[in-house]
Amino acid sequence: MKTARKTAEIQTHAGAVSKLAAVVPASRLEGRRVPEITSSGIPQLDALTGGLARGCLTEICGAASSGRTSVLLFALAQATQRGEVCALIDASDAFDPASAAAAGMEMSRLLWVRCRETRVVTGLRPVRAGQSPPATQSSAENGFGFSRWESQLAQMLKVTDLLLQSNGFGMIALDLGDIPARSARRIPLASWFRFRRAVEHTPTVLLVLEQQPIAGSCSSLLVNVSIKSQVAGKRLSAVRYQPSENPPTQSELPHSKLLDQFEITAELMHSRSEKQLERKPVQSTASFKSRAAWAG
Repeated sequence: MKTARKTAEIQTHAGAVSKLAAVVPASRLEGRRVPEITSSGIPQLDALTGGLARGCLTEICGAASSGRTSVLLFALAQATQRGEVCALIDASDAFDPASAAAAGMEMSRLLWVRCRETRVVTGLRPVRAGQSPPATQSSAENGFGFSRWESQLAQMLKVTDLLLQSNGFGMIALDLGDIPARSARRIPLASWFRFRRAVEHTPTVLLVLEQQPIAGSCSSLLVNVSIKSQVAGKRLSAVRYQPSENPPTQSELPHSKLLDQFEITAELMHSRSEKQLERKPVQSTASFKSRAAWAG
């Protein structure tokens, strides 16, 4: 009896404190909002992952020529075909508009931000008559310990902050695929937390392409892509492809074959979506095909 009376007194006293009066009991807290899911443009990938979650960060990683760019083009094409305005932050200036158009992307709905290496002037000194002005050097040669990628990554971080604050894009994609993993890992983890918080309550899909996972726990979905190959009946460990239906003549390429179709394998590394938490996927991989831009 005394214990119950003492507990009631403590609760009454706590309610009288202004700072504690605004605290909501855990029993009355609302459940976490389930993010809206949108298609990636690849049915096999949607079946594996459930799709791309709005208000979340999704990572697509893979080595060079692994098919990650194909995933990017399909996702942007699907979003622009839905009438959404998308943004692509091209950290290495490697985007090919012809391939994007071949994938079905509506280019009029795409904001393409090209990050380029900046050049600085070093060794400034008075120039005498008859002498040439001081030469410009890239950031890789400026002697301050900056790699050639750091200026482009700095541009990418600033632009991403601005675009996320605008809250007007259906998808914002960061293409870091050609950035060396060592340089990409130098992006502060605080930046990824800031991006996740900025996109959390928006209808935007934040898609990041990279060689290796770099966002850590900030990503809601991580998919690793790779390509397996078959040449002359022998399976290779790197690439699986199909020769072009219209191969070049022997006089044009006597010892080569023109490739136009690839089989890409996507592996689900981790997912925090509600759909994936409810059930354990039967398989963690899915395969789909992609055609080169010149194949039509």
